[in-house]
Amino acid sequence: MFHIGKPLLHTAILCACLIDFAHAQSDDANSLQRYTEQGQKALASGRYEEAERVFEKIRELEPGMAEVHANLGAIYFQERKFDKAIPALRQAIKLNPHLVKSVTLLAISLSELGRYSEALPGLEKGFRGSSDSEVKRMCGLQLERAYTGMQRHNKAMEVAIELNRLYPEDPEVLYHTGRLFGNFAFLTMQTLAQVAPGSVWRHQAAAEAFESQGSYDLAVREYGTVLELGPGRPGIHFRLGRTLLKRSQQAHTTEDTNEAAKEFERELELDPTNANAAYELADMHRDAGEFEEARQLFEQALKYYPDFEDAHLGLAAAFIAQQRMQDALPHLKKAIALNADNEVSWYRLSQAQMALGNTAEQQKAFAEFQRLRTQKSSQQEAARELFSRSEVTKQKLDSTVPQ
Repeated sequence: MFHIGKPLLHTAILCACLIDFAHAQSDDANSLQRYTEQGQKALASGRYEEAERVFEKIRELEPGMAEVHANLGAIYFQERKFDKAIPALRQAIKLNPHLVKSVTLLAISLSELGRYSEALPGLEKGFRGSSDSEVKRMCGLQLERAYTGMQRHNKAMEVAIELNRLYPEDPEVLYHTGRLFGNFAFLTMQTLAQVAPGSVWRHQAAAEAFESQGSYDLAVREYGTVLELGPGRPGIHFRLGRTLLKRSQQAHTTEDTNEAAKEFERELELDPTNANAAYELADMHRDAGEFEEARQLFEQALKYYPDFEDAHLGLAAAFIAQQRMQDALPHLKKAIALNADNEVSWYRLSQAQMALGNTAEQQKAFAEFQRLRTQKSSQQEAARELFSRSEVTKQKLDSTVPQ
């Protein structure tokens, strides 16, 4: 179930109702004035139960005043008593159709109770038409919820994309967007399995899912089935090679590593433009000390993917190993231009500058490396590993780097 965090009442909504009500009071109605002041003080200090009791008394005295019902509905809303908020807000709107913010609260209350078809018009109006950022945000999140509850997943995704554009750093928006897209992906793959269980696409989807879960044996089997169904299918030898490589790292065996290299070679025979396959094979040659072979393959990867950060770093590492520091420099600078927060780039740049005798540049690069290394926490690293799925083996610091 799509769940929104506790919907707190926006100050602008609450104050508008109170101001309208205060203006509507008769100077001669002392008891109403007293209750009004008492209710406002209770609301201002967050004593909602007291405010509820006071405004219920006011409703008994002035049942025909829209603002009374609007304020009471807002209080019920704040207390999450949505079943009581709905009739109060409906009555307020009936008495005064121009209470726009009561319309918004009514729509959100209906959505909270799962009455999505009733909520939809008010939520859409609040999300598309409101100039109040917080109202727009609340309506947008509830609109995602309503569309999801009504199985209108495409519409929910449209809202999610717009919310992400409007609130790019809002954690609740980001959470629900991620969850929504994950759910949509699951439903899509479920439909694929139902409509085409024996298709190459279904087996490829299963293979990628198993790979992402770390179930490498099952992933290898599914990728093998894909290749049986479509021997010349581009990208599959690369994915199989990546899976074998990860399985070899998990089991600490060389057999899968050798098989992975063969798969990368097969991929390049089918598709020489596959920069990822060229990169993986190049990095394996570099690890084996075969720097010239590594250089050629890194350059092949960069020929088809000029902004490949890790390929620039790998090529620079191969040049450094060959004592070709001047050749390494432009690739290190390009990697930094692509991503200035990668500590590996700065460390290798400091190595190259030191070998070239550029003391000032070496110190500057090493200082930036140390800053980035200090800045990184184990929690940040764990989160990065958890939420990122790298398509290639990332460049890492050498074991000789000082801690």
